[in-house]
Amino acid sequence: QVQLVGSGGGLVQAGGSLRLSCAASGLTASSYTMGWFRQTPGKEREFVAAISGIDSSTYYEDSVKGRFTISRDNAKNTVYLQMNSLQPGDTAVYYCGARGRYRSDSVYSARTYTYWGQGTQVTVSS
Repeated sequence: QVQLVGSGGGLVQAGGSLRLSCAASGLTASSYTMGWFRQTPGKEREFVAAISGIDSSTYYEDSVKGRFTISRDNAKNTVYLQMNSLQPGDTAVYYCGARGRYRSDSVYSARTYTYWGQGTQVTVSS
């Protein structure tokens, strides 16, 4: 049984930092492409970052480039999202997802991810 458990969210002031964690069980995270998405009420889940299960290439949404970093600890079977210089616009529920690493469709689309964590709330105050 696959489980992704997201954690690390919270309330932070603008300019602050948070590190989100996604602990995987039932699958080997290094063999999957792992992604982080975020969602606000009434909007679709949007791509934030992903790390390839083939060569660890990383992908970022334009607004988070240079501020967020996705990484993976294979020994802990955990994927992280380090978020720096947080802005109120980053406020959302953040979800981690996993998809087959050899899929050829877009890593940026939430529809291509098979497994999802439960979400962790990030709130950035101005």
